[in-house]
Amino acid sequence: MTRDIAILLFDGFQLLDAAGPISVFESALRYRPGAYRLRAVSLRGGLARSSSGMAMDSDAWGAMAPPDTLLAAGGEGVPAILGCEETRTFIRRCAERSRRVVSVCTGAFLLAEAGLLDGLSATTHWAHGADFARRYPQVSLDVDRIFIRQGAVWTAAGVSAGIDMALALVADDLGDDIARRCAQRLVMYYRRPGGQSQFSSLLEMQAPNGRFARLLDQVRRSLDAAWDVESMAAFCCLSPRHFSRLFLAEVGMPPAKAVERLRVEAARAALESGERSMQRVARQCGFGDAERMRRSFVRQLGRQPSGLLRQAGEA
Repeated sequence: MTRDIAILLFDGFQLLDAAGPISVFESALRYRPGAYRLRAVSLRGGLARSSSGMAMDSDAWGAMAPPDTLLAAGGEGVPAILGCEETRTFIRRCAERSRRVVSVCTGAFLLAEAGLLDGLSATTHWAHGADFARRYPQVSLDVDRIFIRQGAVWTAAGVSAGIDMALALVADDLGDDIARRCAQRLVMYYRRPGGQSQFSSLLEMQAPNGRFARLLDQVRRSLDAAWDVESMAAFCCLSPRHFSRLFLAEVGMPPAKAVERLRVEAARAALESGERSMQRVARQCGFGDAERMRRSFVRQLGRQPSGLLRQAGEA
């Protein structure tokens, strides 16, 4: 069975929104030849120029049969086509006749404009969350998710999250084994669950001048080490007092809290990915034992780590 995948393009689309998922489906063809047929489509056909200046050839959608899956890319060109009735009509037609309709990044605006997301949960790039919520109050927006599946409608957050969603689509179509092999071929993590956060504590804590970038990266790489103020100050060749003052001023939180956040983020990712042993996660992430990890989760996330175990088991 061959599934037609149509990538909806327009001038100003984000290149990775299209190329990322295309690469996933292409990889799947290596393990299941004939599983997918890929095509780019646009209103008039011809070259669609991305925001980077690179262009992709596309077919006009007017005469095409509805695909198995329509994927709407995002990009800075989205606002220019939100009012296009032909685009809305095409998306609605696909929603009626296609097996699923999905979006990446601000492609969610196109789905919402066509009415596909009314009453559903959806996500988009966090930077556009406020605008989306203002425009489409009838949609339950969750920008803390990398992708969301609501029946036949899927939405993914910014750019690289489209690759995660595409891997999940392949798993849905062809099974986990092929999706895992695709991820390995693309040197991707298989697979970030859709509920995983868009945000990274490491990125949030990076000071603009990068004074503590090396330290934070080293902490993240060795969370099981005993990171206290003295050891972090020594890493930065500073006195503990001077280090603590500079760190608080530039990172916005005390050193101990920063380490705890990084540990909680790593533990959360492990549990969401299916790791079942709380004790093992606690040791690997530097908490020492599951009870200390539980207290840190409650402080940082307001929830118990056991809840993530249940969610992973239900996914």
